[in-house]
Amino acid sequence: MNKIPDIRAKYSVDDINRDLKSADQVHDYALDFFKDVTKVYRLAIDQRNPIRNPSGYSLTDAPILGLLVRMWKLSSLVVRYFEQENGEYIATFHRPLMEASVTALHLLRQDDAVIRDYRRCSYKDALRILRDYKAGSPFFKTRAGRRLLTSVREKLALEGLTEDSFSPQKRNGWRLQGKSFFRIFESMFPAESYPFVYGLSSESIHGSWNNSMDWSLIPNEDGTYSAYALFISADLRLVSSAFQCSTQAYRLWLKRVEADNDSLIDALDLIERINSTIVHRFDELFDGQVSAAPDNDCRERTQA
Repeated sequence: MNKIPDIRAKYSVDDINRDLKSADQVHDYALDFFKDVTKVYRLAIDQRNPIRNPSGYSLTDAPILGLLVRMWKLSSLVVRYFEQENGEYIATFHRPLMEASVTALHLLRQDDAVIRDYRRCSYKDALRILRDYKAGSPFFKTRAGRRLLTSVREKLALEGLTEDSFSPQKRNGWRLQGKSFFRIFESMFPAESYPFVYGLSSESIHGSWNNSMDWSLIPNEDGTYSAYALFISADLRLVSSAFQCSTQAYRLWLKRVEADNDSLIDALDLIERINSTIVHRFDELFDGQVSAAPDNDCRERTQA
């Protein structure tokens, strides 16, 4: 296994509280830390117990691993755009990262029946494709349509499923255990934190007016709006909120697959403590100003 970043030697709760005197210093410190976090995540998904899993993972483990891989990829993008101080791109990737993290953490705390339900809930659109094919949709006479139909059939065949295999999922409205994402979230985290770590990015209208006001428009004194075709930076709390959930999931995964290397578990434990301390220190020092990314030649903009 590749070398685990020496989190304990590089980052200290005492150093953060004693040595970081400005929000900019905390920001720079957090950037280095977040980069190391993604390295630890990658090592966690590559860690495997060859006795328990000599080749790969079964259908009771693979759905969780798939989410963890997605989380690592999205985390890497979030950190990349944090370094570029591009808050809009961070927000774009933050939402699916939180969805994957919360779902993975939920599945890691459930039994195999729930994981089976999770897999089957993902076939809602696949069944619609089969219905459209049987109804004679001309799309399936095209090459793209035939490829899509073949893909759907192959996935169903891999699990031995037919169109009649989804009665419980239909009764539950294609929701995991019949629960909304909010219900799953509040089973693990305080419900009042939902709007701040996820809910604000999940408005009912996609491409919403609030999104445009946040990122793409600037108000004028006469009540009109002008285009703001520049990128805005974002503070580190947006990144930190995703890592708070993700780190727990990686630790539980290593325990589940009996690949809990002591050094890796220790690194994940320390990541949680450092992540929390960084946020608290930033809260103490941040003055509320969010400016345009440094490569934008424009006036500063304050975002609430």
